[in-house]
Amino acid sequence: MKDKKNSRPAIGGKPVDDIGQYDTVFVAYPNWWGTAPTIVNTFLESYDLSGKNVVLFATSGSTGFGSSVEDLEGSAKGAHIREGAMLNGVSSEEEFKKIAEKFI
Repeated sequence: MKDKKNSRPAIGGKPVDDIGQYDTVFVAYPNWWGTAPTIVNTFLESYDLSGKNVVLFATSGSTGFGSSVEDLEGSAKGAHIREGAMLNGVSSEEEFKKIAEKFI
């Protein structure tokens, strides 16, 4: 059986046309058993993120970021990945913007 941590589900198309225009990339996901779903690796591996700041945001019913940063570092070579914030209970765009501004 294939190792699930090394699987790379396909993404239909490229979600961002020109990622080069951004210095900071926010990545949000549901934290599953202490890490990001492998499709997040697929997303990160789809772009050259060298020199960019990648800030992680997650939701979780019971854990924090766990090993997310370490697990995603290999998929964003040359980028600086860091924990952003857990978004449990954030229910509006305005709330998220206030949180995100701290990481720009």
